[in-house]
Amino acid sequence: MCRGNFRSTWISAGGYEPLRFLPPGDKRVVLGLITTKSGSVEEPSDICRRIDEAARFAPLDQLASPKCGFASTEEGNLLTEAEQWAKVGRVVEIAAQV
Repeated sequence: MCRGNFRSTWISAGGYEPLRFLPPGDKRVVLGLITTKSGSVEEPSDICRRIDEAARFAPLDQLASPKCGFASTEEGNLLTEAEQWAKVGRVVEIAAQV
């Protein structure tokens, strides 16, 4: 369920509660753990908290990647390439600790 990714704008907001409808099996959900709406890099504790929150509603093995992508449209987002790489680096850093 995408909540918007056109030129760093929001379409909607909400929590992870809809994940309770995810059927058991091979389907996966991509969590929006990092934002492409701003260039600030997320704190590791915030990312871990979001994973824990989502895992209350769906099994961890059905939860995937931190972000579906940095742009859903040709126009992209208002992030610089350096800001995008900093966000990717943070995710890699956290994954190495798990």
